[in-house]
Amino acid sequence: MNNKWLALPALALALCATSASAKEWKELRFGVNPSYPPFESTTADGGVQGFGVDLGNAICAELKLKCVWVSNDFDGLIPALKVKKIDAILSSMTITDDRKKNVDFTIKYYHTPARFVMKQGIEIKDPLTELKGKKVGVLRASTHDRFATEVLVPAGISLVRYGSQQEANLDMVSGRIDALLADSVNLDDGFLKTDAGKGFAFVGPEYNDPKYFGGGAGIAVRKGDTALADKFNTAITQVRANGKYKAVQDKYFKFDVYGE
Repeated sequence: MNNKWLALPALALALCATSASAKEWKELRFGVNPSYPPFESTTADGGVQGFGVDLGNAICAELKLKCVWVSNDFDGLIPALKVKKIDAILSSMTITDDRKKNVDFTIKYYHTPARFVMKQGIEIKDPLTELKGKKVGVLRASTHDRFATEVLVPAGISLVRYGSQQEANLDMVSGRIDALLADSVNLDDGFLKTDAGKGFAFVGPEYNDPKYFGGGAGIAVRKGDTALADKFNTAITQVRANGKYKAVQDKYFKFDVYGE
């Protein structure tokens, strides 16, 4: 067989790869779990709002793209990305080595520590010993879930997983669980500062071990989609430099949520 015919399949694959990498984006579907205020939450009319949503819209504006927000349970976001129901995930997803096996990440867009919440008046210095036999609620498939599974459960602490942080908060109020473990900012703004959170408070230390809590929240894209990740990285850097990031941040926080 003539060698030029053997080269055709390889040429076709190369052309396809070039076409895919050169995709011209006009609309971008962000996957989001809107149950994590003040980062992502649902509006009265069924839309989405929050720091992450506003920042995502600013990023899309920087890239001259239309943002479309697709709501999903947190543990279903990566599967949805893999089957191309969405183009990227912007939903307070922490950058971890474990998740990097399934998706690629941009640079971080915020970084805050994790903490426990319990009934006001309870003092906890060493959660690993003082929470033994207690029930702790976490968001399923989150970094807090992984930390709790590998560190708390072996210490004799029971774990209750939820599809949304709001479900966990409701069970905390009803007394079905003894403690919550989640992002400190989310717990503060999304629970402690609400009517439902009255009578509850932070306990114990802050947690930010990179082994479990990674290097901050990033935008997730499909493995190998470096072109899109690079676009996001450029846009994140631009909004940080031109003041748009600070404008969004100041709407929700009185501190630098980007972190160190």
